[in-house]
Amino acid sequence: MEGAGLRQQLAASGQAHLLRYWDGLEEGERAELLADLDDCHFPESLCFFRRAAQQAPPEQQHRVDESMEPVPKEVQGSVSRDRERLPGWQAEGLLQISQSKVAVLLLAGGQGTRLGVTFPKGMYNVGLLSQKTLFQIQAERILKLQQWASEQFGHKCTIPWYIMTSGRTMDSTKEFFVKNDYFGLQKENIIFFQQGMLPAMTFDGKAILEGKSKIAMAPDGNGGLYRALGNQKIVEDMEDRGIAYIHVYCVDNILVKVADPTFIGFCVEQQADCGAKVVEKTHPTEAVGVVCKVNGMYQVVEYSEITLATAQKRNADGHLMFNAGNICNHYFTLQFLKDVVKIHEPKLQHHIARKKIPYINDQGQQINPDKPNGIKMEKFVFDIFQFSKKFVIFEVLREDEFSPLKNADSQDGKDTPTTARHALMSLHHRWVLNAGGQFVDENGSRIPAIPSSATGMSEAVTAVVNDNLKEVTDLPIKCEISPLVSYAGEGLGKHVAGHDFRAPLIIDEKGVHELIKNGL
Repeated sequence: MEGAGLRQQLAASGQAHLLRYWDGLEEGERAELLADLDDCHFPESLCFFRRAAQQAPPEQQHRVDESMEPVPKEVQGSVSRDRERLPGWQAEGLLQISQSKVAVLLLAGGQGTRLGVTFPKGMYNVGLLSQKTLFQIQAERILKLQQWASEQFGHKCTIPWYIMTSGRTMDSTKEFFVKNDYFGLQKENIIFFQQGMLPAMTFDGKAILEGKSKIAMAPDGNGGLYRALGNQKIVEDMEDRGIAYIHVYCVDNILVKVADPTFIGFCVEQQADCGAKVVEKTHPTEAVGVVCKVNGMYQVVEYSEITLATAQKRNADGHLMFNAGNICNHYFTLQFLKDVVKIHEPKLQHHIARKKIPYINDQGQQINPDKPNGIKMEKFVFDIFQFSKKFVIFEVLREDEFSPLKNADSQDGKDTPTTARHALMSLHHRWVLNAGGQFVDENGSRIPAIPSSATGMSEAVTAVVNDNLKEVTDLPIKCEISPLVSYAGEGLGKHVAGHDFRAPLIIDEKGVHELIKNGL
């Protein structure tokens, strides 16, 4: 629709200003603007805006504090407190995987803007010895898990990989997978789909023009997943494939255990319809949301939504009362997802984020504001916890399972390519130690290390390590183990037991490789 009809339609929604420069646009520019207008979904997006604008103001946040309760112990599992139960949970998870009942769903809509790149985060190379990207690491974990479950139960199985992109990342993501031959996975078992977009709005509900033919658009948040699952018939595809359980995770965690059989098995045995992996908060003011109950319903409360007094509350054992840190790592049954898509998704309210949004002024000049001038609306993937009939959490160790990639190395040093790379190398170093290998320095002296508290290292080995501790640097041993060799540290004994290694070390499907050259 163009001309008078389009103007009339936009005027009815209070958006006539979007055609301010229409008469001076060339044909290609008009097509670009029309495409953006189509994505705006007026007047529906205005309804979202009005509902979101009615949210309680920040000064009422004490009401959240007063309504918060910690997650009850009876719905918690833990890799450190439930060690004797871990093998049983893992076996249950592997059984479900072997029957092709488990799918993984990757939230991959984000660009690497804060990393200083324009391509999707999953394509980022953090500088590992292998130069593998996040996408490749995760793909190879899926391959290994399929192989592990197939060998254990004697028949082939498939873990479908559903990848949610945004309008900005869809084409480049698909092209990257094609270029890399889908990292060894079957093309038909990788399903790409796209989350929705919403216009950025001024505080009085006017869509913002960022250029004469371009509306400022933003993805509708990772909670846009549920609308996309319905609109693009992803749930139907899962049902057709016989999927019963879905692991949902975010692309930027280099340590993520994709379709973790222990987590899957725990949730299945608990008969949960919804579950969340968590890590213990390091300190009261850590900028991470916490999983808790509010007015009797499970949800994630962001660190900015509670007072310092609440964040500092501690239990009798000294641990923080609200310490279940959310890491965007979730389990859903297919039936629960179907109910969310069909019944609950329309009830979800968008959250408002006040942003500095570049715009074009009445004189046609590009303006980069120095303070927030508008809002972006988004839903969060965890907004649906409240609808769960049986919710559980599974606490894991941060050093084993959570190291997100968010910022460039030039920034404050937190959640950077360097911290992600070091986290993976440190984990793999511990895997070698646990499997009976050792590292030596240039003089042939063994290098000590402190193992993770839940890696399963024997007390005798731990004692030897602790007895021989000496001052070491914070830099990890350069060690990388391909996911095609080991998913979570299993099966390494045949490669490393009784051997001394000099770093850098790579263990991959071709063998064990010490990369040291000429004694350097």
